[in-house]
Amino acid sequence: MLTKKPIPFLDLVLSISEATDLIDTELNDHNKRVAFISLNIADSLDFPNNFKYNLIIAGLLHDIGSFSLKERHEISDYNYQPEHPTDNHSYIGYTLLKDFDPLAEIAPIVEFHHHFWKDIEELELSETLKFSAQIINMADRIDVLIDKKKDILSQVDDICHTIKKDSRVRYKPDIVEEIINLKNKEYFWLDAVSQPVITTFTDKLGYLPLDFNIDIIDKFANMFSHIIDFRSPFTATHSSGVTTTAKFLARAMDFSDNEVSMMKIAGYLHDLGKLAVPSEILDKAAGLNANEFRIIRSHTYYTYRILENITNLEIINSWAAFHHETLDGNGYPFHLNESELNLGAKIMAVADIFTAITEDRPYRKGMNKKDCLKVLNNMVKNNKIDSDIVGRVTENFNEISEAREKSESRAKEYYKEYRSIFKK
Repeated sequence: MLTKKPIPFLDLVLSISEATDLIDTELNDHNKRVAFISLNIADSLDFPNNFKYNLIIAGLLHDIGSFSLKERHEISDYNYQPEHPTDNHSYIGYTLLKDFDPLAEIAPIVEFHHHFWKDIEELELSETLKFSAQIINMADRIDVLIDKKKDILSQVDDICHTIKKDSRVRYKPDIVEEIINLKNKEYFWLDAVSQPVITTFTDKLGYLPLDFNIDIIDKFANMFSHIIDFRSPFTATHSSGVTTTAKFLARAMDFSDNEVSMMKIAGYLHDLGKLAVPSEILDKAAGLNANEFRIIRSHTYYTYRILENITNLEIINSWAAFHHETLDGNGYPFHLNESELNLGAKIMAVADIFTAITEDRPYRKGMNKKDCLKVLNNMVKNNKIDSDIVGRVTENFNEISEAREKSESRAKEYYKEYRSIFKK
């Protein structure tokens, strides 16, 4: 099976980077540009490849903790500085990454990437960490200073003047000096505003290590689900409920252990595209208007497009992204019909509906068994969802419901604990 092949680590990191860009399209490719500028600064300073490797990953993920459009706008202001060390996206990003072993090493870089040099210099941190955080800081602020609608070369003098003015306060003088040295190197600035692609990084460093097996991808996807769900208290436990339900149904439909593990990953990632949906819509307790409904319907499209760039994740992508397709071909966004949908996608569709109508939301209680089964069976009659899968729900309703409730309860407690760290 294809999914037994390793998944390239950089593909997964790029998928997070591209997903977080969905929150604010005005900052498209910001993470990639920061990674690219950081790599060029490190090149000019002759740092070793392992240092550059960590900079690339940290650059791609430095804004992973920024969940809202409001905060994305705040950090796009050059003068942005967090008011409280644990009340900002840098620290949120750190908490998301620190417990995931393959990314734990870059977590502190993300945590300190907005610290001023005058502050970070006084902290008891390794020189490597201080240097790394400062390079990301510099690259981040350079990208913010660049007006993407104007010729870059006409802006270089002003950018360098601003950077130099803040030397010794915001920036480490050694890094400022390197930027000044790059001032007259047109290729650097032209490259900086070009759309960096994966070959930019692999060509410079060669093969990047760490291909993931399915067990590590499971942990990665779980971490990623927190980024998706924690943007809103309305969605804080949803992925957990869908994942638990989908796993149960996959076993009931005689999926292998490996396929059940794949289904778990698909459950964690199924709402990835909701990062493109404004928090104001996700948090809306009242009914959505026609335009808001169109926006939220687009999330499955973005889920598919982001995951399709990950090598060997094709099957998991189809299970995750097609959960709003229907057997009659009137679902969205691809309008696939029964013959075009695989069994995993059909299971995920039922799992998502079951979870959505039975879980409690802040604005309404979940449905009881009788009402839930009525909804599901009506959808079967209307050729929307698979009758065999709904039959498994009917046979095992209490067990599935109990497992979903326990899973969502654990997720809710984790969400409360997670949010208690921060003032927001």
